[in-house]
Amino acid sequence: MGRRLLSALALVAAVTAAPAPARVLDFAELAGWAEGGQAEALAAFLVTCDQLDAPDWRPICALAADVPKDDASARAFFELFFRPVIVGEPPALFTGYFEPELNGSPVRTPRFAWPIYRRPPDLNEGVPYHSRASIEAGALRGRGLEIAWLDDPVEVFFLHIQGSGRIRMTDGSVIRVGYAGKNGHPYRSVGQELVRRGIFTAHEVSAGTIANWVRRNPKLGAELLNHNPSYIFFRRIDDLPADKGPIGAMGRSITPLRSLAVDPVFTPLGAPVWIEKAGRAPLARLMVAQDTGGAIKGAQRADIFYGFGDAAGDAAGDVKDGGRMVLLLPIDRAFALVAE
Repeated sequence: MGRRLLSALALVAAVTAAPAPARVLDFAELAGWAEGGQAEALAAFLVTCDQLDAPDWRPICALAADVPKDDASARAFFELFFRPVIVGEPPALFTGYFEPELNGSPVRTPRFAWPIYRRPPDLNEGVPYHSRASIEAGALRGRGLEIAWLDDPVEVFFLHIQGSGRIRMTDGSVIRVGYAGKNGHPYRSVGQELVRRGIFTAHEVSAGTIANWVRRNPKLGAELLNHNPSYIFFRRIDDLPADKGPIGAMGRSITPLRSLAVDPVFTPLGAPVWIEKAGRAPLARLMVAQDTGGAIKGAQRADIFYGFGDAAGDAAGDVKDGGRMVLLLPIDRAFALVAE
């Protein structure tokens, strides 16, 4: 999924203008709150808290750094300074994303034939550029923009969806890449297109089923992937330790199973968010809105970051679940939002 570095301050302010119903809850109404592992959530919150410059956030963030690192203390901190607010109408829609680890080469070979590109210098933000189909047909070929060449066009497509990744090169080294821009075309879901064509039902569509179908039908599959005209450009990230997550929309590393991608029109970046996700692997936990995505639209919509590698990819690919999202907002902000 494509990530864009955004102003946290602007997004915190944006939630007060969100055209969606809102209501305040008690913490006792959050299913599983008492067992939510809030110390981990507090650690994730602190990663980006210094970017929240609004007057009602600054003292909270200053105090957060001194909270003892145990669940009871962290839970008491959130209960003292925040109120839970539902924005929009559940059920929510939860999906998952991850940081893939792929195979790559610094040069094109018969095996490694599919490039990922750095941002072209003539790309202007917000102005439509070459479409995915045009780029796949060679619109950028010969300009020296290739970061690496990968061995599977389907993996390249899903790297665009995830927005970041680790690439194991032929010499054994690993490079990390992150979002650097997009081509200005709207995101279109290839899963929804498969459903529209009658190939799968909505219940059957997942990242795995899409990938398998494209590989079994390479000609039709290439045409299907081009149904999404959006195209992501990357940058190398050379100073990110291997144990840290990829860079999210706030310019900091995101945390597995504690960071969410959200729609910042409704959910302020940097805010804690309580999720109650249903499905085969239910989750009830406190997370932090620290990322965005082109397909993440709406007040009750979130993408859960599951980590990196194949196991995280398997877990993330199965998620298409209902439930609800509950924002934790500073007390005055919570009641002001409800009063509008």
